[in-house]
Amino acid sequence: MKQYKNFLLTALLVICAGISVFATAPAGYYRSLNGLKGQALKDAVHNLIKPHTVVSYNSLWNYFPSTDCVPTDRSRVWDMYSSNVYHFNGFRGVQGMHKEHSFPKSWWGGTEVDAYTDLHHLYPSDGEANMAKSNHPLGEVANASFDNGVTKVGTPVSGQGGGDGAVFEPGDAYKGDFARTYFYMATCYQDYNWKHTFMVNNSNWKTLNTWAIDLLLKWSRNDPVSDKENDRNDAVYRIQNNRNPFIDHPELIEYIWGDKQNQVFNIDGGGDTPEGEPTLTTPTQGTELNFGEVALGKSIDYVVYVKGERLTNSLSVRVYKNDYQMFTTNVTSIDRTTANSEQGYPLVITYTPTAIGTHKAKLLLSDGGLVGSIGVELSASCLPAPTLNPILAYDATNVTDTSFVANWQATTDVIDYYIVNHAIFDENNDELDSESMIVDADESSCEFTNFKLGKKHTYTVQSYRLGYTSEESNVITIENSNGIGDVNADGKVDVSDVTMVINMILGTENKSENADINADGNINVSDVTALINLILS
Repeated sequence: MKQYKNFLLTALLVICAGISVFATAPAGYYRSLNGLKGQALKDAVHNLIKPHTVVSYNSLWNYFPSTDCVPTDRSRVWDMYSSNVYHFNGFRGVQGMHKEHSFPKSWWGGTEVDAYTDLHHLYPSDGEANMAKSNHPLGEVANASFDNGVTKVGTPVSGQGGGDGAVFEPGDAYKGDFARTYFYMATCYQDYNWKHTFMVNNSNWKTLNTWAIDLLLKWSRNDPVSDKENDRNDAVYRIQNNRNPFIDHPELIEYIWGDKQNQVFNIDGGGDTPEGEPTLTTPTQGTELNFGEVALGKSIDYVVYVKGERLTNSLSVRVYKNDYQMFTTNVTSIDRTTANSEQGYPLVITYTPTAIGTHKAKLLLSDGGLVGSIGVELSASCLPAPTLNPILAYDATNVTDTSFVANWQATTDVIDYYIVNHAIFDENNDELDSESMIVDADESSCEFTNFKLGKKHTYTVQSYRLGYTSEESNVITIENSNGIGDVNADGKVDVSDVTMVINMILGTENKSENADINADGNINVSDVTALINLILS
């Protein structure tokens, strides 16, 4: 099933996607990579793929039928996480499936940045497998705690996991797919500040840790690019207007992380287009932008990067057909110099519905010396403004010295996702830090890994739908429940506790179990050091 006839797949995928267009990288797309090596090459790939159309989270099921359908049965979801059979439910979510961030969103903090809805790493996933996978890194499983015949989760083999006690191992048929997904994410978002560093780091231009590079290279080499990957890459390109270069040119992986790091990269033939021929590399004919669902009274912006080569004059920008009045652009023409630049021009398209229903229009790019024009299909749905009931937050569970799990009652409202607001306070109740984590609508808990002993933590939960947010839930407070560090039992961990531990060591105070900060069975200087570190944290 992994490999199948190219001509048959192409025909079926065109039907599945509902469009009849070519789908390969346009000539010249990768020209900016030629003649580079090492960090300069990776930076050039980043600059090429980072600018792209960022779709909305609630529009993802509008796109999965074209990116993740089984070509021999276009109604069936291609699930890389299980052998269960799921069928699309129009453009609604599929019961039992999740919208899975294969590259865990918690690694960058779970915030709604560009990576949050990047289809190059978002896949429809069996819900049970996704829950087992959690935010664990990729790896080879030594002892499985979950195994459905495709996905395995469990303790890693020696040298893997990056400090996490569990890893996610996909089926052999998909190991290369996930490896090339991770190479893409480590390049497109190399400028992120990573919160969890099991596989990635913030100090090396390669972004990936050495053990992770070794694993991903192995998987990518052993499981070559499949027709499925190629066609999915094409489908995502028609939506986001960027590609996964490590699918189009898997040899590029070797030049950045593998055996050819000291060699200069060049694409065979240079990727040249005929001299003097004006062309657009993005968007291409057949690009479809679905704005998803928008509430009446709200609007949403999508950005399309218009990039060309050898354009001879300005491009004309026009929206027409059907409900064109509801779709507007920020400009009506684009200067050829800007369009011909490496970054291109960020064309903003705004959907502002004036009536409930489904709306369509077409964006037309013409002139610039182009032969003909480029058409982009626009579509969106307008719904009534939602009514969101307050969420009921539950007490935290699994509280450790470094982490806790926030819990809440799942809402019966239709929502896009939850927002969990976490704050940390000192002994004077002054706020030290705060963060908000986005959690999928089908989940009712999330883990925070920055718990600080001796500090007060709080969290509230809200639901989000179509630009509207519910009021905050009841406040859940987590105190230093195990008393570690609070040697004098005054409800605080501070210098006075250090003084008391020192006095215990000197024999001027009676020793207490609370003074064994590092839990080694002794009370000595190491406990003073541990306590000071606890206070400084």
